[in-house]
Amino acid sequence: MWRLLREGDVNMNIKMLMKQASYVLLCSALLTACSQGNTQTSGASTEAVAATAAADTSSAQTLGYVKEMDKTKIMSFSVDVDEAKWQEMLDNAAEEEYISADVTINGTTIKNVGIRPKGNSSLKQVVSDDTTDRYSFKIKFDEYVDGQTWMGLDKIVVNNMQSDSSYMKEYLSYDIMSYIGVDAPLYAFADIQVNGESWGFYLAVEVIDGSYLDRTKDGEGELYKPNNDGDMPGDMGKMGNAPGANGETAGAGAQGATGDAGATGATPPQIPSGDAATQQTGMPPMDGNGNRGPGGGGMNGAQNGVSLVYTDDEVSSYSAIFDNAETKTDETDYERVIAALKNLSTGTDLESSVDVDAVLKYFAAHTVVVNMDSYTSNMGHNYYLYENDGQLSMLPWDYNMAFGGFQGGSASDVVNQAIDTPLSGVSLEDRPILGKLLEVPEYMEKYHEYLQEIVDGYFADGKFEQTVANLDQLISSHVQNDPSAFNTYDEYKAAVTELTKLGTLRSESIQGQLNGEIPSTTDGQKADASTLIDASTVDLSKMGNGMGKGGPGGKDGFGSGQGRFPNGMNGGNGGNQPSTEQGSEAAGQAASTPANE
Repeated sequence: MWRLLREGDVNMNIKMLMKQASYVLLCSALLTACSQGNTQTSGASTEAVAATAAADTSSAQTLGYVKEMDKTKIMSFSVDVDEAKWQEMLDNAAEEEYISADVTINGTTIKNVGIRPKGNSSLKQVVSDDTTDRYSFKIKFDEYVDGQTWMGLDKIVVNNMQSDSSYMKEYLSYDIMSYIGVDAPLYAFADIQVNGESWGFYLAVEVIDGSYLDRTKDGEGELYKPNNDGDMPGDMGKMGNAPGANGETAGAGAQGATGDAGATGATPPQIPSGDAATQQTGMPPMDGNGNRGPGGGGMNGAQNGVSLVYTDDEVSSYSAIFDNAETKTDETDYERVIAALKNLSTGTDLESSVDVDAVLKYFAAHTVVVNMDSYTSNMGHNYYLYENDGQLSMLPWDYNMAFGGFQGGSASDVVNQAIDTPLSGVSLEDRPILGKLLEVPEYMEKYHEYLQEIVDGYFADGKFEQTVANLDQLISSHVQNDPSAFNTYDEYKAAVTELTKLGTLRSESIQGQLNGEIPSTTDGQKADASTLIDASTVDLSKMGNGMGKGGPGGKDGFGSGQGRFPNGMNGGNGGNQPSTEQGSEAAGQAASTPANE
């Protein structure tokens, strides 16, 4: 955190110096122009000089990495690192410890930066799979050199596409967020090399940190990444599938609550109820609507703050928030957050406590892409909390399990997820920053307007299909040549087809719900499923799952587990659901394990 503070001071000083330099140049130019006389020509020259100086000042304040992270192009990363240290890092990936490396990004080399594996369960899945070392990585440019950045960026991650055979889920999610006006992190596809050898095709994402604040918030405000993953029951994988959008247990490939078969596959185990649920999963039992106890289903959501439920005025009650501050914070900052949560809990002074418009845009996009490995399920994580002058808002993070990749249930559950109760395993009372806003008719109407804007501007009239087709054209050859892919190229193409169908049908359902033709709440859909969009043609299993290559259902892998992947070789079905003969426990685990950080 101190490094972040120092880096911010350095960046601020640089900006001030550049401003002063531009001011001196401008004054000099004006004096020169005046000395030549006040002719029409010299007047025009003065205006040109002033415009140039203003442009130079603006340019000096612009972070150079923004242009380099062009979502319409493929970035290149080349990591030069000591072979022995690299291998040692891979062998001990679970420790998530940085090592030093030189990294060249789009031709610019940054020396002595920190790089390490990253993730939560996704990291553990790769660790447990001896056929691959395809980790996601975090690159911290100032880990060893204080104040060092890549063109103004302090940290970046490259994500390994686990759980996503289409390679597009996270990209599209951030793209939709950006479209509606959410301050999403920057993102772009990237080819990765290590010591001159092709390593894999990834998605590069700007880390929401100091540089992000400079880019989007003029360096103002405080950032937190609420997280209680350490409090999750150790045997969550034995839970089976969480309920689908309609509150029913709908397994990976099992017949969903509405009767549409999303895919063929194993029938998942039933989630235990009553005392048995608590004994087997460490979580309170579900009620008849598929909801667990308040505050995030036994994962201390209310107790440590990750659910944003107000409990009391004690800072220690919100450790999931304050222990995960990304900026330098103190008691005064914590008190502002708690005060905002208190107002939120009662629905009072909402506009002074919540950036209402920003939050409504966030949840509109979030609802469209159906990402339940998030705040809107019993996981309650994978978001950033931003606070400025007592106002809270949410920022998007980690969408590789979007489009029904986690707790999605059947294809029909994903396509028809209720826009006014877009939750899994929790209630709106458990998620107050959404629930309390939707209680206000004016805010509900605005939320619906943003949903309509996304449908009209991003999906209608074939727009979504064209966007996916354009991305396919951009990345197809890179996927085909990806030496460490979790899936084959044919599986990628099949996933793109299913993603296109899913997104198109999802927008049709949202439009129907907005028009009042389809119930917009979970209870309403359970009471009458006759108008739901038919999603029986969508096979969710082809889009990938949380197990990755080498997990249940995988074929023979590739590589030696020593960090080298022979070109042209990949293995496993790369995210297909477990086959029937492999049993329901594996299917349940695939759908109940959280995704990467």
